[in-house]
Amino acid sequence: MSHFFSLGTLIEVLLGISLSVAAGFRVFVPLLVLSGASVVAHLNLPTDFDWLETPQALAVFAIACVLEITGYYVPWLDHLLDIVSTPAAVVTGTVVAASLTPDINPVAQWTLALIAGGGAAGLTKGVMNLFRLTSTAASGGLTNPILATIELVLAVTLSVLAVTVPLVAGALLLILLIVGTQRLWVFLAALRSPQITDPSES
Repeated sequence: MSHFFSLGTLIEVLLGISLSVAAGFRVFVPLLVLSGASVVAHLNLPTDFDWLETPQALAVFAIACVLEITGYYVPWLDHLLDIVSTPAAVVTGTVVAASLTPDINPVAQWTLALIAGGGAAGLTKGVMNLFRLTSTAASGGLTNPILATIELVLAVTLSVLAVTVPLVAGALLLILLIVGTQRLWVFLAALRSPQITDPSES
């Protein structure tokens, strides 16, 4: 019991969830950071995830990361990427969380990874999709590059902090949760509010 609630376990959980949330912002950024950290032996991943520790995987993730980042600055392509990357974010969050889960029963490992990692990535991606749709409706897509830049900065910051100072990444996650919940509440409230029409137009 003491092992399960140890500081090391807490750090592993924060590391996994932070990278999973980062996948909700950009799918390949946390994979690139995780692969790079394992290639330089900063992280020691389980045997099942040795493929992440290869230079070949690092190169593939780097190329995919550049393509994904570039795509979000193309006006029509960003919404298409949202459709494709939403399930991809869930898969990535699940894989990342599983690779960092303590040595437990495989069924429990992947169940926990799907709920915590995949759930966190999917929720983050879903919220950002709503923000992008709102941005497009409000500005005709002119502010979408700003949103894309914010997403990229958050993905990189969370990923780097996760593999270097997981406790700080956890604190940042808490801040993002509070801010994101407030923004989402305002967005949903705006959808529920009745439209006020000018009587002179009737």
